[in-house]
Amino acid sequence: MTGVEDLLRVLAPKVLGALVRRHGDFARCEDAVQEALIAAVDAWSRDGVPEHPRGWLTTVAARRYVDQVRADTARERRELADFDASRREADAEPVDRDDLLELLFLCCHPALTAPSQMALTLRAVGGLTTPEIAAAFLVPEKTMGQRISRAKSRLREAGARFGLPRDLGPRLEVVLHVLYLVFNEGYSASGGSALHRVDLTAQALRLTRDLHRRLPDSGETTGLLALMLLTEARAAARTGPDGVLVPLAEQDRSRWDSAAIAEASGLLTHSLATLSIGPYQVQAAIAAVHDEAASVETTDWPQILALYDLLDRLAPSPVAALNRAVAVGEVHGPQAGLAALDELRTGVLADHHRLLAVHAHLLEQAGDHASAAERFQEAARLAGSVPEQRFLLSRAARLSSSSPM
Repeated sequence: MTGVEDLLRVLAPKVLGALVRRHGDFARCEDAVQEALIAAVDAWSRDGVPEHPRGWLTTVAARRYVDQVRADTARERRELADFDASRREADAEPVDRDDLLELLFLCCHPALTAPSQMALTLRAVGGLTTPEIAAAFLVPEKTMGQRISRAKSRLREAGARFGLPRDLGPRLEVVLHVLYLVFNEGYSASGGSALHRVDLTAQALRLTRDLHRRLPDSGETTGLLALMLLTEARAAARTGPDGVLVPLAEQDRSRWDSAAIAEASGLLTHSLATLSIGPYQVQAAIAAVHDEAASVETTDWPQILALYDLLDRLAPSPVAALNRAVAVGEVHGPQAGLAALDELRTGVLADHHRLLAVHAHLLEQAGDHASAAERFQEAARLAGSVPEQRFLLSRAARLSSSSPM
């Protein structure tokens, strides 16, 4: 990705937020920003980045918006009469105003389905392209384009308004879930050549911080922020010099971000002591046990297993059950872990590369290197991320070379 494209990915959500705040019509504003991005790629690649790139992009997007309104019906043309007044009002606002939290709540409008909320957030707030979102959802690009288009139409039909709801509570659960998914997509990209999408994790972290400042007494908001900090703290140690994935057990813990771990631990301690406990706090507690261990050998696996048992009672999910199987294997031995995994091998994760990778890991611990190598190879074929594919294939090759002929 070029420097121009990187810059546009950062600027696009900010420009969209400003445009939607000004005009309210998400669908038209999003179309206008997309047209402005295309114009910017052409102009900036040819003439260089302007002195004020955000202002340039906002101006072009606003013009594209006006062009759309002019091309519409007489009723919509009346909207144009208000444009000059709204533009003067917008010009008086600080150019660096941040509207992304409001934009996030709009994308998480209850009129949309959960997949549409996620897709629209990745597009509008995360700055991903439709092909990138399609790859993350493992669906054709045309299908994802139609989903995003329907979501924008649904917002218009529902009369969705830009701005934070007076009561954040009813929409908070879905907003936290979308932030969680955006962060996870950034931390372990589902496709492409990069393992870590720093732009997505940074965006999710910043929005969660903003939400936590507004809702300091929300235990789950605090838990999610702590979970993100504890997870991102390991980012520098997750890949080797050649870009290959380094699993948690083999990471150089001196490269972990101790300041982020300390901040998250403080948030979590306060949250668990004073606020009601929810799934994000429990996941953060699991991450804290890993991050606070001086070495993999000193990791408190019985505590981790107990926390997974609690998580299973609060919010059972196939992914949590998969991680729990690893903890079972560490506490009770690989055969017990394999038995716990058996329950998942006919469910929604049956053909997921991570289930196969965990199966391979437990088989390797049990001493069945030949079967483990086969599972690692199967997992590599299903993985969409190139760094994960390389890691899984390297594991398979190592075990194949050590297996008796």
